[in-house]
Amino acid sequence: MTTTTTNEPLVAPRGFAAMYAARQSGRDEMLEPDGALRPHWGMLVSLLDDLGSEEVLRRWEQGRRIIRENGITHNVYGDPDGVDRPWNLDLVPLLLPASDWTGVSEGLVQRARLLDALLADLYGPLRSVKEGWLPPELVYANPGFLRPCHGIIPAHNRWLHLYSADLVRQVDGQFLVLNDRTQAPSGAGYSLENRIVLAGILPTAFRQCNVQRLAPFFITLRQTLRSLASPNRENPKVVLLTPGPYNETYFEHAYLARYLGYTLVHGNDLTVRDAMVFLKTINGLQRVDVILRRVDDDFCDPLELYPQSYLGVPGLVEAVREGNVAVANALGSGVVQAPAFLSFLPRLCRNLLNEDLKLPSVQTWWCGEPDSLCYVLENLSQLVIKPAFPARGSDPEFGEEMSQEQLAELAARIAARPGNFIAQEHVISRTAPVLMEDQAEARRFVVRAYAAADAQSYSVMSGALTRVTGSDDSLVVSMQRGGGSKDTWILSEGPVSETTLLSAGSLPPQLSRGGGEVTSRVADDLFWLGRYLQRFETDVRIARCLFARLMDQGRSDVAATVGVLARALFGYRGFVLNGNGLGDLVVEAFDSVGPGGIRPALRDVRTLMRGLRDRVSSDAWRILQEIERELEEFDPKIEDDQIGRVVELLNRITVDLLAFGGMVAESMTRGQAWRFLEIGSRVEHAIGIARLVRTTMVNCSEDESPMLEAVLDIADSSLTYRRRYLTQLDAAAVVDLIVADETNPRSVVFQLNALQDHLEDLPRDDIHPQHSPDIQTVLQLNTHLKIVDLRAISPPANRGGRPELEALMTQVIDSMADVSEWVSQIYFSHATSRPLQGRGAEEAAQ
Repeated sequence: MTTTTTNEPLVAPRGFAAMYAARQSGRDEMLEPDGALRPHWGMLVSLLDDLGSEEVLRRWEQGRRIIRENGITHNVYGDPDGVDRPWNLDLVPLLLPASDWTGVSEGLVQRARLLDALLADLYGPLRSVKEGWLPPELVYANPGFLRPCHGIIPAHNRWLHLYSADLVRQVDGQFLVLNDRTQAPSGAGYSLENRIVLAGILPTAFRQCNVQRLAPFFITLRQTLRSLASPNRENPKVVLLTPGPYNETYFEHAYLARYLGYTLVHGNDLTVRDAMVFLKTINGLQRVDVILRRVDDDFCDPLELYPQSYLGVPGLVEAVREGNVAVANALGSGVVQAPAFLSFLPRLCRNLLNEDLKLPSVQTWWCGEPDSLCYVLENLSQLVIKPAFPARGSDPEFGEEMSQEQLAELAARIAARPGNFIAQEHVISRTAPVLMEDQAEARRFVVRAYAAADAQSYSVMSGALTRVTGSDDSLVVSMQRGGGSKDTWILSEGPVSETTLLSAGSLPPQLSRGGGEVTSRVADDLFWLGRYLQRFETDVRIARCLFARLMDQGRSDVAATVGVLARALFGYRGFVLNGNGLGDLVVEAFDSVGPGGIRPALRDVRTLMRGLRDRVSSDAWRILQEIERELEEFDPKIEDDQIGRVVELLNRITVDLLAFGGMVAESMTRGQAWRFLEIGSRVEHAIGIARLVRTTMVNCSEDESPMLEAVLDIADSSLTYRRRYLTQLDAAAVVDLIVADETNPRSVVFQLNALQDHLEDLPRDDIHPQHSPDIQTVLQLNTHLKIVDLRAISPPANRGGRPELEALMTQVIDSMADVSEWVSQIYFSHATSRPLQGRGAEEAAQ
């Protein structure tokens, strides 16, 4: 079944459209001014009506759940709760007939060509300034004009590889460009994610409406980026440079890197040597050919651009200047996205392309011109005022919303520095339906469309990221200000070919079992993720054992056991069982910022996970989201008789943690990334067992059976112990099981054996692996634990303390700290490139 076309008669609204008709303003995308349903919406609305309101709402909630579980997020600057805010996607897409989009596409291609030619001129002959097509102030006073980049000729003389434009649609249907995005356009990845979610929850509607695919656009982008590399590079290395996990759209960076098959890198993952860019990996330095950047121009190189930047790569401009690396978009391309250029584009288009501008901008006046300034000051109450050059945190000012005093103050500011302001016509734009719980409401929207460079010109995405206002009276469309998003469906009049990125190649790929390179930063993060996960699990297990004992306060031995367990959890003495109640202890266990705080420990895990978005599976994210949800919903301020609720929660978290750790590990190939995760986990597990033994078994009462039982419970070794020794609890036997038993996966020696295997499989210098200090440390400790007389250092409790056992556990902790330090020095920093040998080198070559 094909979609209805605009030539068919108008359709009277019913169901969903009828509910919405009473709320829209007469300038809507779905409804004609007289309230009739626009023909190209007929298919979708009919299918929504057939589903019924209850099913529509169920699918809307399903989409929200998918977004939460997949961790689709954006960050809100300046909002303490704005990190990892769930992405807001509306169930109802924006529908545009292919006939409407064809004209838009032609205009976008022309604007991309124009801005690319303008960039080549501004960083080259500067004819546009010399011949008066552009005022000099728009270039030389523009903070986006990077003087160190003047004279640089990028690969293929192409400056603009990815272009986007924000479009508004007037009541008459005409699209106008509100902003050009040329620096590091964002949102293409969110467009793709919107499509995947919506096509999954409305599959029938997606098929029957003949929605054009997005994959051809990304195929073009990937081919273009590959072509930027030097032709003598057989397998060019392309990376995606991100500002990091606290950037507004970091999820998109990670998602695009995974989708396109690129390595996601931070600035400190790259280094410049001899005017060439290298990726720092655990296998040494790897040459980088192309950088798809999402870092702003001036932050890309602290050496020649913005010296306070921690996001860029020192020496990058020099590497680009020498032609040793290509950057997309080219450094300095942000100069032409200044709004002040909009009013000059028609003239520039005629002079640079010898063409008339096809896709007009919203009417714009640069106040640096006397005539424009006079017009703006006379009509201030009807215009929208913006900075002439992009400035973070500066919102547009709407004259119609201002009092006379405010207008006078704004006029004074403009008159004082006219070149710093532009004014734009306040466009009366169309609205679109947005589903809000049990009703649909009209919202203003802006369409962000994308064009990718191809061999000859540009290719436009058959779709877009549509953003809507957060309320019906808001004039600003912004995700930062509570707005939402829509998928944008470009409707074909016939069947659509099912192109995917996976089918882009004409030749089958060469078979490989390599897992790709592991950057030193990623290895570092995985190492510490392993440590934090294990630390979190240990804290949860100790807390569970502690509160389980508190449920049995009738036993005379509970107080002493609980006091020691509290010290094991929090690292200090002072807990009194019959003090001010158990509620304070529960609060401290969940929210303490020091040792033992369960929620802060989870935040440490989440922080590291945020930087590993391209490495962790969606299933693992879902489990982590469930753990977070349970902890967020739990109120630790409970009565003494509600301790059972705490134990039940900790039981569930323990199971979820095991599932999460298993999912993270099992979704990774057994390569270097997995090894660093394992190394961190093994190091922390050994430390946790040693600390537990040192805290609970060195200074003990004569009847230590309750404490030994608790230690076995925390170490998850109770069943094994009972099978061997039945119910006879003996300190030496407990220590042997959880410290020196090579067959117990929870023992210290088991961790050391695994550590030795993993460390020996990592890439090494020319020296023999066992001569490396990290492996030597493990071997020495392992040997000592296997030959030490555990019975002698774990005498019965009635003979006093166990100082030798304490010394041995301290040795374990100190040795593991040394191993951690050695691993960091060898693999997480790069003073020079290192030759490789052994199995790690073979894997690196795959």
